Amino acid sequence: MNKGITAAELEKLDISEYKIIDIRDGSAFEYGHIDGAVNIPQGDVLDAELPADKKLIICCRSGIISGDIADKLCEKGYDAYNLEGGYVDWLRVKMENREVTEAVELSIRKKFKKSIWCKFTKAINEYELVKPNDRIAVCISGGKDSMLMAKLFQELKRHDKFPFELVFLVMDPGYSPENRRVIEENARSMSIPVHIFESDIFDSVYNIEKNPCYICARMRRGYLYSHAKALGCNKIALGHHFDDVIETILMGMLYGGQVQTMMPKLHSTNFEGMELIRPLYLVREDEIKHWRDYNDLHFIQCACKFTDTCTTCDPDSRSVSKRLEIKNLIAELKKVNPQVEKNIFRSVENVNLNTVIAYKDNVGVHRFLDKYDDVKE
Repeated sequence: MNKGITAAELEKLDISEYKIIDIRDGSAFEYGHIDGAVNIPQGDVLDAELPADKKLIICCRSGIISGDIADKLCEKGYDAYNLEGGYVDWLRVKMENREVTEAVELSIRKKFKKSIWCKFTKAINEYELVKPNDRIAVCISGGKDSMLMAKLFQELKRHDKFPFELVFLVMDPGYSPENRRVIEENARSMSIPVHIFESDIFDSVYNIEKNPCYICARMRRGYLYSHAKALGCNKIALGHHFDDVIETILMGMLYGGQVQTMMPKLHSTNFEGMELIRPLYLVREDEIKHWRDYNDLHFIQCACKFTDTCTTCDPDSRSVSKRLEIKNLIAELKKVNPQVEKNIFRSVENVNLNTVIAYKDNVGVHRFLDKYDDVKE
């Protein structure tokens, strides 16, 4: 049947005429979606109760899977259309010629001063992340976290309390032209002067069956270190936030059998003189989402070859880490104990070595029996 509609044509329709059915998985939908869309994952949409009195616009990531779903819905009697180019093309149309710099910067100074800006500067000061004469590569993946981090660094630079330099670094590991355009348009619309370099990481990990996402992340970091150092930087800044930290703590305990955390800064072991810093360390993900939605911003999620066929990594496959599972677990625990997130974070600040069976450091493993007879209760 191939009934299709473009993003530009969709913009001309009255919203009362249609309903957008987004068939991506829930995490992709939550990350960003078309205004007014309803999320029904592709495995459920053919059996769902859908409005029969409206045009159904079926949307996936890039318009591949949604075409087949739209055809099957037409066979069932619905007036269904495939959104050609999917969410990515809708995003391209929305972003064309858009300027949001002033509004975005004002929101950081005003509405999100307490929840984002002050948490950002607290991490900078508390963990000594930025020092005079630093040259920092602010690494931008194209997602909400790194884009916000870039704007926060620009704001910090305007305060000019001491001299430091910024390079806004984007690595293209093999993005499709559509995904790269989203990053470039967001950077342009928010006045972030990005320096883009290319690599072939996506091609390198595409055929790796075991932990491709982990290997991809490690390779990306290596490329970022190398390129940042070549540009004269002594630090790279990544956009990990508070929720990433507490999820890492629980993941280590439940799946790694260890107590460890995602550190606010690290010396590189492979690139001498380089450091990794995480300035969003104290910023909550919900506040980042709030900032994104308040400014009507849309970003790419992952955009790798594993996700270009309209799904994020299959929740049942080994490609996905346990992070989403841990995120859901924390959400359930929070219903019983609203302080659970803060307590997880504080747990690695309040380690009593006298009450642990063993711990290890650069010297080796230390067990409680080593000094047991020398210590009285």
